[in-house]
Amino acid sequence: MSRAGRLAVAVWTAFSLVCIWFAARAQYTADLAAFLPRSPTPEQQLLVDQLRDGVVARVILIGIEGADEGALAALSAGLAQRLQETEFFVEVDNGSRATLASEAQFLIDNRYLLSPAVRPERFTVEGLRAALERQLDRLASPLGAAVTPILPRDATGELFEIFDALQAVGAPERRGGVWFSRDGRRALLVARTHAPGFDLDAQERAIAAIRMAFGAAKHAAGLSADAAALLIAGPGVFAAQSRAALKRDAMTVSALAGACIVALLLMAFRSLRVAGLILLPVASGVLAGLAAVSIAFGSVHGVTLGFGATLLGEAVDYAIYFFGGAATSASRREALTRVWSTLRLGVATSVAGFAALMASGFPGLAQLGLFSSTGLVVALLVTRWVLPEFSRPGAVPTLLPRLGAVLTRAGQGLARLRPALYAVTAVAIAWLALRGGELWNDELAALSPVAPQDQRLDQEMRSDLGLADVRHLIVVSATSEQAVLEGAEAVGATLDALIAEGALDGFDSPARFLPSAGTQRARLAAIPDPQVLRANLRQAAAGLPFRRGVFQPFLDELAAQKHRRPLTREDLRSTGLAMHVDSLLVERDGGWHAFLPLRAVANPGAIASGLASSGADAVLLDLKADTDALYRDYRERVIAFSLLGAAAIALLLLVVLRSARRVWRVLAPLAAAIATVSAVLSAAGSGLTVFHVVALLLVAGVGSNYTLFFDRLPQQGAAAERDAASLALCNLSTVIGFAAIGFARTPVLSAIGTTVAIGAALSLLFGLMLCSERTQGASTR
Repeated sequence: MSRAGRLAVAVWTAFSLVCIWFAARAQYTADLAAFLPRSPTPEQQLLVDQLRDGVVARVILIGIEGADEGALAALSAGLAQRLQETEFFVEVDNGSRATLASEAQFLIDNRYLLSPAVRPERFTVEGLRAALERQLDRLASPLGAAVTPILPRDATGELFEIFDALQAVGAPERRGGVWFSRDGRRALLVARTHAPGFDLDAQERAIAAIRMAFGAAKHAAGLSADAAALLIAGPGVFAAQSRAALKRDAMTVSALAGACIVALLLMAFRSLRVAGLILLPVASGVLAGLAAVSIAFGSVHGVTLGFGATLLGEAVDYAIYFFGGAATSASRREALTRVWSTLRLGVATSVAGFAALMASGFPGLAQLGLFSSTGLVVALLVTRWVLPEFSRPGAVPTLLPRLGAVLTRAGQGLARLRPALYAVTAVAIAWLALRGGELWNDELAALSPVAPQDQRLDQEMRSDLGLADVRHLIVVSATSEQAVLEGAEAVGATLDALIAEGALDGFDSPARFLPSAGTQRARLAAIPDPQVLRANLRQAAAGLPFRRGVFQPFLDELAAQKHRRPLTREDLRSTGLAMHVDSLLVERDGGWHAFLPLRAVANPGAIASGLASSGADAVLLDLKADTDALYRDYRERVIAFSLLGAAAIALLLLVVLRSARRVWRVLAPLAAAIATVSAVLSAAGSGLTVFHVVALLLVAGVGSNYTLFFDRLPQQGAAAERDAASLALCNLSTVIGFAAIGFARTPVLSAIGTTVAIGAALSLLFGLMLCSERTQGASTR
C-alpha cells in the first residue's frame, strides 16, 4: 500500500468513525408533518400544528374487551385509578362520577362562575321552583347520595349543570358506572397525556404505562393473562407505532435487499471478500448520509432511514464497475481510471436531481435530498480512493464475460424493436394525459403506515365515546385571550342553534372550561340582592318537602359570590380543567386562537354560514379536505422542483457532452422509462403520490448511469463486453434491491421500491434499444 493509499484509508477510517457516532446518536422520527411545507400560510400552519400537537394529538383511546360486563367494569375502574397515579397523564376518564368528583371542591367553590345556567331568570320564583323540583328528582334517583351533602349549599343544582356541560354530547352509555361501547362488549376510557403528540418517546412511555397498569389491574381482579384484551388507539399511539414500523421496515428490507445483492455478487464474482468490498462504499455512503441529516436537521425521519436501502441500488454500481472492469488488480485500477469521468458525471447528474429536493422547502424531502447526495458522493470517493487499496493482486473469477456477450447480442437484437418502444412510450404518455387529475392520490392517508384495522378501531372507539370528529374544527382568532374567549362564546351560541337544526351533534370549546371574564361578571350580576333572593326562595320552596332553614348556606354563599373576581387561566392550573383549556386555547406569533372541534357534522355549509353571522373571526377547517389540498399543493411544488432538477441534469449533460444528439441519446431512454413506469403504476390502480415522484427522480439518477455508459462504451472487443456485463450486473442488483424494498409494509417505502425496480429495469432495456447506434469513437474521457 502506497503512502497516498495509507493516507486515504486513514482518512476514510476516521471519517467513518465520526459518521457512526452521529448515526448512533441520531433521533429517529415518523412525523408526517416533516413532509408538509416549511413556510405555509397562517391557516396551513394552524393545520400543521393541529396535526402535530392539536386538540386530538394528546388523546389515547383505550378499550377493554374479552370478559363479562362486570369484569370489564372492574378492570376499567382499576386501570383508570392506576393511570391517574402515574406521571404521564393529565386526565384519565372512564365515565365514572369519580372522574369529576376529584375536581368537585373547585367546581363547587366556583359553580356560579362556571355554570352556563346562571342567568337572572334562574333566581326568580319560577326559576328557583323549577330548580328545587329537579333537586327532588335527583334525590329520588341513584344520584341521591351525591345530592344530599351538597344540597344545602347548592339549591339550584349548579354543580350538576357544570357536570352536564362538561360531559361530551353523545357520550357513551354507562354500564356498571363506567363507559361502554353501544354493543356492550367493550369498556372504554380516554387518557390525555402531558407530553405533546409529536414527542414520540414520551408517547411510547405512556403506552407502556397503560399496558403495565392493565396487567396490574387484571392481576388485582384475579383474572388470567388471556382473560381480557387491551386495545389502544389515537394519534400519539399511531405516531409511535408508525415510527416503530418505519424503523422495522427499514431494517428488514435493507437486510433483505443486502442479502439478495450479496447472493448475486457471490454468484457473479465467486468471492465472499469481493462481495464484501463491493458493499464497502454503500455502507460508507449510508453512514455519511445519516450523519449529514442528523447534523443538518437534528433528527432523521423514518422514511430517510428507509432510503438507506435505496443507496444499495446505485452506490453498489461503482464497486461493480471497479471489480468487473478488468481481470487483474493493476488493470482494474486502469479500468476505474478509464470510466472515472463517466462515473463522476453520473453522480453529478444524480446530485443535480436531488439538489432540487433540498431546495424544495419541505424538511422531509430536503432530508432525502441531502441524504442521497451525500451518500452517493461518499460512495464514489470511497470507490475511487479507498477500494483499490484493499484489492489484492491477481484475477477475480467472474461470470461477467459470458453475461457481457449475451448483453451485447441482445442489444443488437433489441435495436430492431425501436419502433415498438416509440409506440409503447406514446401509449404511456397518452394514458397519463387521459388520466389527468385522477393520476394522483393526494390523500395524506395514502401515506399512512397505520394498518386499516387500526384505523377502523380508532373510528369505532371515537364513535362509541362520542368524541369530537377529528375532521371538522373551527378556529377562532383574536388579539387577546379575553377577546378569543368571547369569540368562542359567540360561535358557541351559533353552534347551539345549529345543533337544534341538525347541522351537527355537538362541539367542544375552551369557553366551557374557562368562560370569558365578561360572561363570568354577567353571571355574578345575575345573582339578586340577599333580601330579594331570600324572599324568592321562600315562595319557591312553599309546599316542597324541605326543612325550614336548610338552604341558609346557599343564601350565605350567594351573598359572598357577588364580590368574586373572575377566574383566570392560572386559577385552573391545579385542576384537570387546565388540560382542556391548554389544548383548546393557544397563543402563537402574538395572536390567540381557540379551537372548537365538532362532532358528526351533517351540514358544513350551514356551519360556515353561521360563522359568517357570528361576528367572530372564525374559520371552519375540514382537516381531511384541507390536508388533502395542502398535500396537493405540496405535490405540485415537488413536481415543479423535480422538473427543475431534470432541467439541471439536461444542462449539465449538454455542457459536458457538448452534443445535443448525445444528450438526447442519454435522456430519451430515461424519459421513456419514467413515462412507462408511471403509466404501469397508474393502470394497476395505484394512484401516484409525492413519493412516486421522488422514486422517479431516483430512476432518472440510476438510469442516467446506464445510458451514460452506453454512450461511452467501446464499440467492440473484450473491454466492451466487460463494461456491458458490469452494466447488466449493476442493473440486476438495483432491480433486486429495490424489488425487496417494494415488499415493505410501509406505503412510502413500498412505493419507492416498486417504482425504482420497474424503472431501473426499463432504463437498461430502453437504453439498449436507443443507444446501440453510437457515434464511432465516442469520447471515453
